Amino acid sequence: MPKRCLIDPTPLRQFDFGPHHPFKIERLELTFDLMRAYGLVDRPDVYVLAPRQATLDEATRFHAQGYLETLRIASDGLWVPNLFSHGLGTSDNPVFPDVYDWAMLVAGGSIVCAEEILAGRATRAFHMAGGLHHAMPSHASGFCHINDPVLGIRRLVDAGRRVAYVDIDAHHGDGVQAAFYTTGDVLTISVHQTGYTLFPGSGFVEEIGEGGGQGAAINVPLRPGAGDEAYERVLGEIVLPALSAYRPDVLVTQLGADAIVGDVVANLRMSLRQFERCVRAFRDLGLPWIALGGGGYDIANVVRAWTLAWGTLLELELSEEIPPAWQTSAALRGVTVSSLRGLVTRTPTDLAVLEDLARTIDELREKVFPLLGTSG
Repeated sequence: MPKRCLIDPTPLRQFDFGPHHPFKIERLELTFDLMRAYGLVDRPDVYVLAPRQATLDEATRFHAQGYLETLRIASDGLWVPNLFSHGLGTSDNPVFPDVYDWAMLVAGGSIVCAEEILAGRATRAFHMAGGLHHAMPSHASGFCHINDPVLGIRRLVDAGRRVAYVDIDAHHGDGVQAAFYTTGDVLTISVHQTGYTLFPGSGFVEEIGEGGGQGAAINVPLRPGAGDEAYERVLGEIVLPALSAYRPDVLVTQLGADAIVGDVVANLRMSLRQFERCVRAFRDLGLPWIALGGGGYDIANVVRAWTLAWGTLLELELSEEIPPAWQTSAALRGVTVSSLRGLVTRTPTDLAVLEDLARTIDELREKVFPLLGTSG
């Protein structure tokens, strides 16, 4: 029986970005509880592992040692003179108690997923706390202190695997792109709200990689309000053909839930059903697969999206009715949902979005697709 590995988020619930920060760690516990309520955890084809802290050697595969030392010292509550130059202590990237432990545990969880795939113990792994894709070598960015997708992918590449990374978070996966921009060993695909309207202000179609990595970076910037039809076209005309041409050994996906309709930070208006369709398309590729979480600032969306994702990894069709016991528990924490996929069956896409997307597709077909077979 194929085994699926789930990284337990419970050790991470002790950390807190602060009461006014949009990044709510409680979403992890609520998601794990909903998975349990659906019977998705205690199964013979599932094993659950606790995350471990990434080691310093592992973290320096991408991050500068000086930055890691600054993060560690600041995490202990000590004053550090160069804090702001590393993007730390800002409203986006606060230095909360034990932030270093938080970041290294999240990173270690993604490395554990890679190790389980490489060892053949799992064919699919899910780390919902992972996907913190903005952190750069020497600074924190966008709620991300250490870039766990990069460290997990590094582990795979070091073992000789050819990796494709697909990011459907509303924000451009800039840190992951930067890590592999000059190598063909990793294909990075990011589908996101255009950098003209949303942080981090990057991820434009002309960013296609450099040197040996030319053609191994694909960016699909979408106009606000993109809707389901735009995502269907992106999936069918860009993502799946690119993956077919690249022929990866392992698939890594970042499944940020902030592209879903109702998110308070982004405005891409993907339905939960379209999110599920995207995840099913990744599953149907039949590749060894690591799925990571990411953004998502409407907790009701996050818990449903990632429960749907885990059900998809397990090849299960989940019922629409939310288990009543979980509904009651969640309501006490201010999260009220009555159905798993919601009432929205399909969100509309404006003609202007489709026209802009058509130009993006044409440019990628002309400039990037011919390079995919030669990347690496």
